[in-house]
Amino acid sequence: GSGREVGSLIVSDPAIGGVCFTGSTATAHHINKSVAQTGQASAPLIAETGGLNAMIVDSTALPEQAVRDIVASAFQSAGQRCSALRMLYLQEDVAPKFLEMLYGAMDAQYAGKPWDIQTDIGPVITQSALDGIDAHIHKAAEQGQVLHQIEVPNSGTFAKPTVIKVSGIEDLKEEIFGPVLHVATYKANDMDKVVDAINDSHYGLTFGVHTRIDTLVNKLCNSLNVGNLYVNRNQIGAVVGSQPFGGEGLSGTGPKAGGPDYLKRFVLPDLATNHPYPTATLSLEDVQNHLNKCKRPKQSALHSVILPGPTGELNQLSTYARGLVLCLGPTLTQARDQARDAQSSGCTTIIIAPDANPEEGLSGTMPLSFLEHLSGYDAVILWAEESSLRKARFAMANRTGALLPLIDAHDVVERCTLERHVCIDTTAAGGNAALLAADS
Repeated sequence: GSGREVGSLIVSDPAIGGVCFTGSTATAHHINKSVAQTGQASAPLIAETGGLNAMIVDSTALPEQAVRDIVASAFQSAGQRCSALRMLYLQEDVAPKFLEMLYGAMDAQYAGKPWDIQTDIGPVITQSALDGIDAHIHKAAEQGQVLHQIEVPNSGTFAKPTVIKVSGIEDLKEEIFGPVLHVATYKANDMDKVVDAINDSHYGLTFGVHTRIDTLVNKLCNSLNVGNLYVNRNQIGAVVGSQPFGGEGLSGTGPKAGGPDYLKRFVLPDLATNHPYPTATLSLEDVQNHLNKCKRPKQSALHSVILPGPTGELNQLSTYARGLVLCLGPTLTQARDQARDAQSSGCTTIIIAPDANPEEGLSGTMPLSFLEHLSGYDAVILWAEESSLRKARFAMANRTGALLPLIDAHDVVERCTLERHVCIDTTAAGGNAALLAADS
């Protein structure tokens, strides 16, 4: 049967101990609500969802390499990869000639039956998927935004690989899951604005950059909220054990598939001793005001490890603090234990428990329904009984935005971190990069 009918029935059953899902962000939210309503309150949801995946190409990039990787990332597999390139930023100094080369490479692609050896681009999965892609392209054409397009067979569900001109990622309201590439140009001194725009989309699955400036690579790695970052190569085809895959924000929950923490999430956790949740005493305004005053942790790697990979490729997996964590006890002793462990993961914490000191949080108890309306937090730790856990999860499931973790296990350290991976093609730079970076 359909996923909406059969899937909803399965994930909402109390017998299901956990859910692992790959698909749209909207469907992940629907699953989370179903589990929260009638499923196990502690059942984990591992979601790998979509992305408005961007790539930046600056004036130092080797165009033939960048074009090769753009074609592979945006058009091969008919754009039907979670990691596929959707948004290309070109430095305006090189954009005209670069686009001419890109269009030529697109014209060399052959769309046809997947089993034919000469085929580069196959069909999209269904007629309804094609209709959605065609509608997006048609709207762009009406507005004069279509820059280039190649022909496809008349029969079958083939979407025309298309380049569309936009002002930036903010023009993309949803992911178009097909062979459609959106292009914008930027000035060299506007790199910070580009980074802010990508982060402001709140999607964080894959990102690519083509440059020969090491300082730019380091800057992007330290400023982008993205799960997988690729340097001077395509941004598709992650390999288990070398490039653990998965995003953050609207692009997934973690842990990364193929990473060291993935299988642990399929094991029953060591649940903490649960206590009844006391009667609430705090107002929504009190809690939100306290949240607004808290500083978020600095974005810096807590731990990094080099993973195995082929010669000429560097793969590095790093962990980062998840952000601001609410420690709800329910007892003060429990909340302090939660805060200690979350802080060991680099997180900022707020204790909300009876008799808490002002420097550690708020004294009192808040209604768990507040978790639906509060903004600015990134995770919740609560060691309460099943009925209270269900209330908390239901409230968090009704939030818009990212799927945030409700941590009910005693071991919270790994749940309070994010994983980010950088893959660098170390053979691709060419030339004397030190000279190019002399003024950086």
